[in-house]
Amino acid sequence: MDVINTVGRRKASVARVYMKAGGGQITVNGKDYKEYFPIANMQFNLEDPLNLVEGLKSWDIKVNVRGGGFKGQAEAIRLGISRGLVKADEENKPKLKAKKYLTRDARVVERKKYGKPKARKSFQFSKR
Repeated sequence: MDVINTVGRRKASVARVYMKAGGGQITVNGKDYKEYFPIANMQFNLEDPLNLVEGLKSWDIKVNVRGGGFKGQAEAIRLGISRGLVKADEENKPKLKAKKYLTRDARVVERKKYGKPKARKSFQFSKR
């Protein structure tokens, strides 16, 4: 395989991930991932699927991500990388599935309802 192309989604974020054999360089929207995600927890989200299958230094990954916030984007990229690792080698699937990295987290923000200030919050009730 030349280039592995996968998609990851989370909340409102969509990440297109392109993986090819290389030296371990990860770029997100044209920047290095450590520059794009300065928070260590989000960097860990991107690295963990690669560390799990001992492939951190064997893939060059280019990511285009749009929508949502930083956390949603990081988790969308994690899903895309995990799917790419399974496409590359089916033996990676049990390890990634055990950590739930292949599951699309479908939770999104609940819509606001009419007559309420937020989705579920109500105005203060007055008995008299």
